[in-house]
Amino acid sequence: MVKTIQHQPLADVLRPQTLDQVVGQQHLIGEGKPLSLLVQNRHMHAMVFWGPPGTGKTTLARILSRTIDANLINLSAVLSGVKDIRDAIKKAEEALPQSTLLFVDEIHRFNKSQQDAFLPHLESGLITLIGATTENPSFALNNALLSRLKVYILKSLDDEALIKLLNQGIKQAKLKLLMSEQQQMALVRAADGDGRKLLSLLEILTDYVTENVVKDADIELVTVGQTRRFDKGGDEFYEQISALHKCVRSSNPDAALYWLARMLDGGCDPYYLARRILRMATEDIGNADPRALSLCLDAWQTYERLGYPEGDLALAQAVTYLASCPKSNAVYSAFKSAQADAQRRSTLPVPMHLRNAPTALMKSTGYGKGYQYDHDAAGGVAYSQTGFPDAMGEQVYYQPAAQGLEIKIAEKLQHIRNERQRAQTKQSATDSQEQSS
Repeated sequence: MVKTIQHQPLADVLRPQTLDQVVGQQHLIGEGKPLSLLVQNRHMHAMVFWGPPGTGKTTLARILSRTIDANLINLSAVLSGVKDIRDAIKKAEEALPQSTLLFVDEIHRFNKSQQDAFLPHLESGLITLIGATTENPSFALNNALLSRLKVYILKSLDDEALIKLLNQGIKQAKLKLLMSEQQQMALVRAADGDGRKLLSLLEILTDYVTENVVKDADIELVTVGQTRRFDKGGDEFYEQISALHKCVRSSNPDAALYWLARMLDGGCDPYYLARRILRMATEDIGNADPRALSLCLDAWQTYERLGYPEGDLALAQAVTYLASCPKSNAVYSAFKSAQADAQRRSTLPVPMHLRNAPTALMKSTGYGKGYQYDHDAAGGVAYSQTGFPDAMGEQVYYQPAAQGLEIKIAEKLQHIRNERQRAQTKQSATDSQEQSS
């Protein structure tokens, strides 16, 4: 005996059957837009829908399959494996000459070998693959498969689209719910661009409402604890940390605070944020304001002492300071240049005058010979003394920016470099005279 589902979710009841019933995604389904043209021409190609949850990926795949009268096979990468893919291919072969549209939800969860299993059947034309993913296809899909798919980006539903969907849901539920505009917007904000989530919240709301009059307390019961979309380790995560870092670098403390608040609100690990903020101090501030590094360390330690939510303010203080103080990536760039030289060149020996000579044997073989103790030199710098391996000659990596303390550092270093150049030129001339005599 086949068991049937007694309750059909409102989101499934309202699932559009044609493109003109779809709410949102007008950049794909509007007149003259890509999916509209596919339906109009009754032609299909392999594709992947990339977008947040509840934006219509599955719905669009179903509509397209009906448009071309294809045999639709659904797979979920969460529940399926290679065996399920083989079974789907067998069903596609049995359906010939009817074409088969294979829809794979959460396709990014398939590993490389599972993704590769689609390739020969895509090449032969046996199946037309439509994938759906919430992850960036550039990272989630292997290159061989991605090269055969057209990527269509779905957007989160805006407030206007969600209000329209909410009214459809109220009408479908055959309820004369009396809701204020503020109450509707509270549901919309809690849905956070997710149409399916909005309809689920509406269903839950109907369990609380008495006599069709929605109270503010009912809305609060439904929306309490709803968080903004934030996929730890996913695209949203990296997009938001990138935004935070770039706003700090751009000296925009207000925008930086917003992204910090968004990440904390979404459940980001505050210790991860503390580490990234500390990195910003070294990468983007450097010696333009050396206090930034200490302040960020203090903020991290303060969070460890206070915890949530009081410790959030320490992170906010660090972010606003970094965004407000002078910027320099001179240390970052200099170290990258030094790293490149260290990796590109062979293992060059340390010059004799810079080597340590703790034993008599080492001294007798020339270790430390010619070393000049800088504190004994005039001005505290032995200008004629070189610091690089002989085969390299002196290099310049660190170029202080004209920002903050680095203005004074630049002046000091330029003086030292000029004096060092003069002293070394003079030393070279003396050495040449001695050799010629």
